[in-house]
Amino acid sequence: MANVLQPYMDRGELAGAVTLVADADKVISLECAGYADIAKKKPMKPDTLFWIASQTKPMTGTAISMLMDEGKVSPDDLVEKYLPEFKALWVVAERDDGHVLLKKPSHPITIREILSHTSGMPFMSAMEVPTLDLLTLRECALSYAMTPLQSEPGTKYEYSNAGINTAGRIIELVSGMPYTEFMDTRLFEPLGMIDTTFVPTKKQVARLTKCYQPTADKTGLEEVQISQLKYPLNDAGRQPMPAGGLFSTATDCARFMQMVLNNGTFEGKRYLSPEAVKMMTSKQTPAALNDSYGFGWSAGETFGHGGACATNMEADTKLGMVTVYMIQHTNGFPGEGGMARETFVKAAKELFPKG
Repeated sequence: MANVLQPYMDRGELAGAVTLVADADKVISLECAGYADIAKKKPMKPDTLFWIASQTKPMTGTAISMLMDEGKVSPDDLVEKYLPEFKALWVVAERDDGHVLLKKPSHPITIREILSHTSGMPFMSAMEVPTLDLLTLRECALSYAMTPLQSEPGTKYEYSNAGINTAGRIIELVSGMPYTEFMDTRLFEPLGMIDTTFVPTKKQVARLTKCYQPTADKTGLEEVQISQLKYPLNDAGRQPMPAGGLFSTATDCARFMQMVLNNGTFEGKRYLSPEAVKMMTSKQTPAALNDSYGFGWSAGETFGHGGACATNMEADTKLGMVTVYMIQHTNGFPGEGGMARETFVKAAKELFPKG
């Protein structure tokens, strides 16, 4: 796979990449190309760490689906059942530069709606500044309860970190343990996802790739910090974001995707029922909406998710193939860098065993 991406790096359109192709049981290809740090000429390696951002969403969706499997949560439960402060929600009825008119929503928002971006909740609250990793999940939920819905529940697809973060808070309340502890003990540790974390250690930070964006003239790349996160990234005071806070590696993401592709099992252990996998990775947005989103997943015959810095993981159910594409770029690409993932996936399909 590395050879198909090398031209993008030779032209200065991509810094570096780690790519992985797998089926439900084994890794077929794990390759690296380019640099994790251009200035220091530090090459990408199989264990290079990336901020995977919104790839966290399907992992949170999987966690709450585990609780659904156990009968502790239902997709059509009202959010206010777990978070009473959500009983006081309002929705924007009118808005212009001079006023905002609020009214009561037509119905209380549900867990299905917060997981599928159809609750009407905004992307974030006004309290989540200057970065998204400063508030505890309890504080996040309280800030969302004070923020008007932007549209009537169930009527519009509106990508919302706030909704997925609210689901993370519900995981805490239902499981009786901190969200991070649930993710570690129920998902990451059993799956062998040894480098998947919200707060990387000092040693992990040393393996973290730099982030790049196009130069002002769009002809090359320059290093930047990730604006959504508080530095240093190993600061123990940083808070977990169920909607986008994880750091991980290509191998860790592949193990997670293999489990889901294999209908909830991996290396002899069952994590989810086949029914739960089908529900969370299939369209949960209303039939009237074209957007196809599940419970934290971009849904369909090919399901998965991307991240803010252009990482991506997908499972093609027709082929039985997992692809993981790990780079760290923000604000677009110079030249044709944005086409690199498509080039990788095309090559992966050609490599993948048929029949």
